Amino acid sequence: MASAQVQSFESAGFEGHSKDFIGQENRQQREDASQDGQNHELIDEDLYEVQYKHPLEHVWTLWYLENDRTKHWKDMLNEVTQIDSVETFWRLYYTIKTPSQLKIGCDYSMFKRGIKPMWEDEANIKGGRWLVTVGKSGKLDLDRIWLDILLMMVGQTFDYSDEICGAVINIRAKSSKISVWTANGNSELAILEIGQKLKMLLHFQAHNLQYQLHSDAMCKINSGVKSVYTL
Repeated sequence: MASAQVQSFESAGFEGHSKDFIGQENRQQREDASQDGQNHELIDEDLYEVQYKHPLEHVWTLWYLENDRTKHWKDMLNEVTQIDSVETFWRLYYTIKTPSQLKIGCDYSMFKRGIKPMWEDEANIKGGRWLVTVGKSGKLDLDRIWLDILLMMVGQTFDYSDEICGAVINIRAKSSKISVWTANGNSELAILEIGQKLKMLLHFQAHNLQYQLHSDAMCKINSGVKSVYTL
């Protein structure tokens, strides 16, 4: 009787271990299959990136500045990401907040890779900006104009696209500002072509666009900056 009990116990014990082993084996097979599926997805994604990605003419950098009075403005400026294709552009656009959702005092900037959104940058210092002001009641206009300008830049809409450095949007309490920065403030033909195209494609009214030199802005931070061109 004792022998039968021991045999029954050992059989039960072995059977239990067998089930555990089989369970582990099945789990391992499922994990392997899942891993194979993930690898397959990664391979498919890589193939998609190679075969179906639509690269931009230039790589662009998105910058974000969040207002903090305890910091110097350069320390508030943060590089968000690089944009090198149509796909990465839209993926980013639908991930981040629109300009109208940003807090007062914040900025977005998008510049060609290697150019920082500051007057002192070597690529900007001899240039200027086309500037448009949007009142605080024009939130929809603010988002529309910003998106249209980004699309015009990355899509090489301008005849003088090489003169474009980037664009900045400043969210402020009374009115926000959107500006398109160009490299050479003396290149009248390029400046006017860019301005006229902005006015036409964005449906701006008369005298909405003003072109200012960065050198004038740097000298007159606390007073009005004269406009070289007005459209």
